[in-house]
Amino acid sequence: MPKYILTINKKQHRIEADSDVPLVWVLRDYVGLKGTKFGCGIASCGACTIHLNGNPVRSCQLKISTVPATAQITTIEGIGEQVLHNVQQAWLELQVPQCGYCQSGQIMSAVALLRKKPNPIDKDIDTAMAGNLCRCGTYERIRQAIYRAAKMEAEVVTRDK
Repeated sequence: MPKYILTINKKQHRIEADSDVPLVWVLRDYVGLKGTKFGCGIASCGACTIHLNGNPVRSCQLKISTVPATAQITTIEGIGEQVLHNVQQAWLELQVPQCGYCQSGQIMSAVALLRKKPNPIDKDIDTAMAGNLCRCGTYERIRQAIYRAAKMEAEVVTRDK
């Protein structure tokens, strides 16, 4: 069985797995990081969203053998390790989750959006979040939380100047 070394949340993990195992199962079953959810298995729902080198990707369709050895993988557990990320804080303040199943994927996409567009408009949010489904329909709270997180970050930047 092939062996892989993956950097996940800034820690190296040695993994022995078949080359066709999707990364979502590597994260959940081999590494024990249960925050990344399996939803549809066809990259349509976004529940399995992680960051690969800072970009949001669907881990259910990403085979372990296709992940470069130099890749930096970030899961929901790596977003707010010491202190909650602004997106996580906004999610809590605005009580975004209902059932919560899709929220790790939603948060990962929102964090990536704000990294690229710190002051998004509705169109930016719609585009960035289009691949994340919420069966409970909390889309308006998600949108408001993204705006709140952007405002929180802007306040930090202003205060630090």
